[in-house]
Amino acid sequence: MNDGTHNATMTPIYPGSVDAAGRPATLGVLGGGQLGRMFVHAAQRLGYFTAVLEPDAQSPAGLVSHHHIQTDYNDPAGLAQLARLCQAITTEFENVPAQALQMLARTRPVAPGAAGVGIAQNRIEEKAHFTACANLSGVTCAPYAVIETPAQLQAVLDDRADLLPGILKTARLGYDGKGQVRVRTAAELAAAWAEMGSVACVLEKLLPLTAECSVLVARGWDGQVVSFAAQRNVHVDGILAVTHAYEGNMPPALATRARAAAVSLAQHLDYVGVLCVEFFVVGEGEHADLIINEMAPRPHNSGHYTLDACNVSQFDLQVHTLAGLPLPEPRQHSPAIMLNLLGEVWLDASGQPREPDWASVLRLPGTHLHLYGKAQARAGRKMGHLTITGPDVASVQTVARQVAGLLGLPF
Repeated sequence: MNDGTHNATMTPIYPGSVDAAGRPATLGVLGGGQLGRMFVHAAQRLGYFTAVLEPDAQSPAGLVSHHHIQTDYNDPAGLAQLARLCQAITTEFENVPAQALQMLARTRPVAPGAAGVGIAQNRIEEKAHFTACANLSGVTCAPYAVIETPAQLQAVLDDRADLLPGILKTARLGYDGKGQVRVRTAAELAAAWAEMGSVACVLEKLLPLTAECSVLVARGWDGQVVSFAAQRNVHVDGILAVTHAYEGNMPPALATRARAAAVSLAQHLDYVGVLCVEFFVVGEGEHADLIINEMAPRPHNSGHYTLDACNVSQFDLQVHTLAGLPLPEPRQHSPAIMLNLLGEVWLDASGQPREPDWASVLRLPGTHLHLYGKAQARAGRKMGHLTITGPDVASVQTVARQVAGLLGLPF
């Protein structure tokens, strides 16, 4: 399904090389947030020049890149400039316009391609894809119904009472708990759809979850695939709060099934790049049900621990896949717990600014602080993350509890 003009025959772009015009090997990224920033750091560490296309003058990625093209994602002149500067281009978030990726792919390798990104942008298409892939991946999504018209809403009210209680989600532009609301009754469903502006939505049956997990996969132009072990995630108000990444974080057979399903999805998409697949777990033990929640065509918050706990990070693999380099097999050398740092860490109980107690936090063994260069803290805004590594799971858990207590974080 990869819809770029470049495929397995693509010539690798080696670090430190120059093109025919004498320009240094440069990798581009659409989007200037923290994921773009960490991609830029990984590319620069290997020796690549980087270019970021992002309208925000103070974007985290734009501030650290060799080139910052400050235009809208659909601006033809900006996209043309990015294509001139770069030998290959990626994206740091799934809501970049798919047509921008298509335009760039006419002249440059683009990974992931517009087709895969387009599926992830639309929950209706995404769920249809998961359902179609169920035989290959061995897992499927939660029961759901599409609601795009009043007639479809009425059909759900008349015939799909089994989907209530459920979660009504907008088909587009929903992430971190945004664009979704829980509904218990038919009346609540009708009211919620109207309040959302009667836009295209999916109603998803609310399941009795026992856990959530995710798997990161990297797939190259030549079809080579590597993946990380499944990580167990804890969300608060729809935003990732904690990632547990260590042996025994979930039943081994369940983790193996999740990993195999994520790889299968990447292969079915003919995907190039880093892909995160998120799962719900329903039930206990090795034979619990595994339900696909959604996929992200990019590195993911739950994979940030790979920067400190693995021989290769998700961002290193993003660079490798884009440039056509060999993909090293990921190996985790330390148990890890990742704590998400939202803007609340910088605000006291009354909402006034405060300085977090970094001295006490960084005094603890195995703490790795990553701040994203965002000037203003706001409630719910992702400002950074902190990973704790150590020689064993017990010591990592102990330090994580101490950090959570010092910063007022859930754990």
